[in-house]
This record gives sequence, C-alpha cells and structure tokens, in this order.
Amino acid sequence: MKIMIRRSPDAGLSIYVPKKDLEEPIVDSEYETLWGGWIKVANGWVLDLPEMASDTRLPITINAKKRGENGDDP
Repeated sequence: MKIMIRRSPDAGLSIYVPKKDLEEPIVDSEYETLWGGWIKVANGWVLDLPEMASDTRLPITINAKKRGENGDDP
C-alpha cells in the first residue's frame, strides 16, 4: 500500500494513507532509521518498509506491506 511518512512537531513520526484518508503516529519500529524493518502505528497495524538510505529525507511516499493478522506481527 502507498503511504506517506512524515515528521510533525507535535506528533513526531506519522504515516498517512491517502486511499483511507488515515493518519496515525508511528509508535514503534524495528530499526531507529526505519528503513528495511517493520513499524507499528497507533491503530495496531504493522508495516514492512523497504530498504532505503538512513539519511532519506521526509516526507516521502513509499510502498509498504501490511503484515497480516495471522501471527507474523513482531
């Protein structure tokens, strides 16, 4: 799914999903740099992010893969 990751002064890192008109803060991540691991957002979704350079500038729109409900969450 296409998501935008951005940083805001009040919410910190957050994602925006245009097709669902949904914005949620990122509450946990596998790696401090985000890229190549999973992130967890406030609504409980776990998304796998692509490998990217650690100094990738935000905001950025990327393709992320949502993990299923079948126990493969971190």
